[in-house]
Amino acid sequence: MKKSLFLLLIAAVSALGGLLFGYDTGVINGAQFYLTEYFQLSDALKGWVVGSALLGCFVGAIIAGPLSIKIGRKKSLIISALFFTLSAYGSGLPELFPQTVSMLVVFRIIGGLGIGVASMNAPMYIAEIAPSNIRGRMVTYYQLAIVIGFFVVFLATYFIGSDLSVAENIEFGWRRMFWSELIPSILFLVLLFIVPKSPRWLALKGRDKDALEVLQKINGDDIATKEMANIKASLNEANDGVEVSYFSKAILGIIAIGTALSVLQQFTGINAVLYYGADIFEKALGFGKEDVLLQQILLAFVNLVFTFVAMFTVDKFGRKPLLYIGSVGMVIGFLLLGMTLQQQNVGMLSLIGVLVFIASFALSMGPVVWVLLAEMFPNKIRSVAMSVAVAAQWAANYVVSQSFPIVMGSETNNSAPWNGSLPYYIFIAFILIIVFVTYKFLPETKGKTLEEIEGFWKK
Repeated sequence: MKKSLFLLLIAAVSALGGLLFGYDTGVINGAQFYLTEYFQLSDALKGWVVGSALLGCFVGAIIAGPLSIKIGRKKSLIISALFFTLSAYGSGLPELFPQTVSMLVVFRIIGGLGIGVASMNAPMYIAEIAPSNIRGRMVTYYQLAIVIGFFVVFLATYFIGSDLSVAENIEFGWRRMFWSELIPSILFLVLLFIVPKSPRWLALKGRDKDALEVLQKINGDDIATKEMANIKASLNEANDGVEVSYFSKAILGIIAIGTALSVLQQFTGINAVLYYGADIFEKALGFGKEDVLLQQILLAFVNLVFTFVAMFTVDKFGRKPLLYIGSVGMVIGFLLLGMTLQQQNVGMLSLIGVLVFIASFALSMGPVVWVLLAEMFPNKIRSVAMSVAVAAQWAANYVVSQSFPIVMGSETNNSAPWNGSLPYYIFIAFILIIVFVTYKFLPETKGKTLEEIEGFWKK
């Protein structure tokens, strides 16, 4: 198989992992109105059904590190594909399962486990297998696929629901929405059996011959030999007889930087905008409920377009410049929204502010964080460090998703001088912290091998 086709296969399979991440996260948004009616859910139960997957995401990210070390990146992704498939089938509650909210929650948590395992292993697998000159773009495929997953699921749930009456959607339409995920999840599972294992994991396990064969398929003989030598040198240094202490100052510092970056991705407010986009459009911008789908598609479309921009610039401009540009754009977007809310002059400028924020996030913190997390950690600690960072990201996601509606509904936020703008100024403060962390602590990793990046932390 030609190198270009081989890399295309890897990109396509890893992209399916990202697409399922976005699809599984988004499918509940399309189905929740109808299943709420079907089960007559209270607000508390509705929140538990919608948010339960985040619990699985958190646990999945924690177990993903040890799992990845023991059985490898590829087999870990196969397990995540099984979780996705089981969740997609079970969440529709076929007749053989009890028709209860508890059973639905169990399958939503299983889907979350799949997201947690995939969100840690997929970008790491890509980073460990991709040539250094296109690694940024290839890891960005993962974020692009997440965005496509969000976009596709909005369309899928709409087309499934639009052919049915409200009564039919309440009775069985929401089941079909969940079952539609079976198509990409089964395809993901099948394709994983034909992609190679990570060469760095193979080398870590002493399977140097197998690792070299994979590198040769990707880079050709000369580059593969040099890269294999660098990998072995890195591993020999790591295996110098001294046991890795994750609580040593140096290693703890690296993990802390990666975890802070991961958490700050969520503290930009992106998921508050995506999860509660309809509420923002309705309450802040005065849009009607009948326009909810169009609003969500508009957000998803802008997200998609600017993720493409990031994909084609991350290896050209570098990681840090995109973070700076995106941070400025996110601040401008939220300032536009915040000031129009404060002045009680909500309109087109407010909408532009939301879209500028989404575009800026998609250009920077969305894809670039996954790229940096996948490549910044040394070989000997990559699995555990990334597991910690991704688990922290899901915990931050939960904090934002739970606190945002509380802050939005607070008396302080809904009275002068804030007039509904307080959450967006809080998010601006965290975006400014991103600029500081990027400047002070992050290396520029563009065009460097994973082993060269590892050398940065030894300076």
